[in-house]
Amino acid sequence: MYITITIETQFGQADIRIDNEQKIGVGLQVLRESGKLPPGVTPAYFRSHQNERLVSANKTYIAENIFDGDILRAIENK
Repeated sequence: MYITITIETQFGQADIRIDNEQKIGVGLQVLRESGKLPPGVTPAYFRSHQNERLVSANKTYIAENIFDGDILRAIENK
């Protein structure tokens, strides 16, 4: 099933429609390839707006309970 989510980083935000069985990191890769995110942006974790919890970029949207309309805010790597 495809979902539409918003990914927010320090560089702005972008909407993406993606298969919920893909890893969250794949969504980042798509945004980088389309020029919506700079090449060096690779956050490992996000905060889900709907779930109000930390989610991993290495897990699928299903595994992290990310649903259509969610907003994922990048937790910047330090």
